[in-house]
Amino acid sequence: MPAAAAIFKANLPTAAPGPSTMAIPLERKLPVGRLHCGRPRHSLHNGPSQRNVEVSVFEVNIRFIGGLLAAYYLSGQEVFKVKAVQLAEKLLPAFSTPTGIPWAMVNLKSGVGRNWGWASAGSSILAEFGTLHMEFVHLTYLTGNPVYYQKVMHIRKLLAKMDRPNGLYPNYLNPRTGRWGQHHTSVGGLGDSFYEYLLKAWLMSDKTDTEARKTYDDAIEAIERHLIRKSSGGLTFIGEWKNGHLERKMGHLTCFAGGMFALGADGSPNDKAGHYLQLGAEIAHTCHESYDRTVLKLGPEAFKFDSGLEAVAVRQNEKYYILRPEVIETYWYMWRFTHDPKYRQWGWEAAQAIDKYCRVSGGFSGVKDVYSSNPTYDDVQQSFFLAETLKYLYLLFSSDDLLPLESWVFNTEAHPLPVLHQGNLTLPGNNPQR
Repeated sequence: MPAAAAIFKANLPTAAPGPSTMAIPLERKLPVGRLHCGRPRHSLHNGPSQRNVEVSVFEVNIRFIGGLLAAYYLSGQEVFKVKAVQLAEKLLPAFSTPTGIPWAMVNLKSGVGRNWGWASAGSSILAEFGTLHMEFVHLTYLTGNPVYYQKVMHIRKLLAKMDRPNGLYPNYLNPRTGRWGQHHTSVGGLGDSFYEYLLKAWLMSDKTDTEARKTYDDAIEAIERHLIRKSSGGLTFIGEWKNGHLERKMGHLTCFAGGMFALGADGSPNDKAGHYLQLGAEIAHTCHESYDRTVLKLGPEAFKFDSGLEAVAVRQNEKYYILRPEVIETYWYMWRFTHDPKYRQWGWEAAQAIDKYCRVSGGFSGVKDVYSSNPTYDDVQQSFFLAETLKYLYLLFSSDDLLPLESWVFNTEAHPLPVLHQGNLTLPGNNPQR
């Protein structure tokens, strides 16, 4: 159970991310989620949030705040907005650092923040402090309180001033000194959603936040130059930059990038829309191969491209599948932009494999070895399975007018937030997005 469970009760990591998935096929009726959020015992001001507990700022933002905001926009029920704002207020003390880069964790009662003990030199994580923009902009939009917008714009401006080795963003930044930690760059874990939110900030602003788009384009250009390669077998993959060299390994988390490249194709500089749509297709193909080369037809946590290996996990601790959504997410985006039937076929293969090998009496469980014909369960149903994996599968087989991409932008936990069209948005600060 994630630490964020302590905000309410132990069952809420399922109930809070779930409503935006429930709302799509159920005509925006959210009885279960509303019952949970509306009960007095779940008030953020009269109980659980006053306990001496630490939560991840990142996880609470993308899962709880994102989920509550999406539930509000999809249902119109005020209780979801109220709870999102109450919860966001509890995260603000995490930004009380010398640089304004937030701590990874914050105590909901005391407001004291700290970083993960394993993070390089006490650093904050790029994918965590860089994945707040969408939700915080919407919080300012809904409340009129500029503080949320100001917090995320400060992060952007600080990053814009910093030197970047080879144009790449390292995954670690010290919130006390404002200096990079270990030079490790990844489009997968520790880095992934930072790049995603640069693109989606532009899309969410009705394509008026040109600063976000330029930052995204520059970052992707550096990623193409230093991280993206073809294997000897012709598979395009995205490696990781560690200590001055490329590690030829790709994580399941990185597979979201196929969809990101496709989503960002329109608006690419130098008429490169076709190039990025093709790059998205190549990443989708590689990630499908990582599934297809296993016994269970489910993808491993990470897979390598060296020593004659192609899209195969080597280490035992990389052979598990925990109901992750990133590959299906990319299938959905590629389907929306190309309508190539293979993406629905690949999605159906994954859905059948999940149903066959992950279904248990109490729901669905991850499996420990996708290369074993007799896998064992990890006995965990991750909250992102409901928020993302099932939602992307549902959308993959739905019509394009269900949550059209011209009107909705999905946060990194697959919670849909509306595009803030020109004329409907006034944001305070030095760089208003209108």
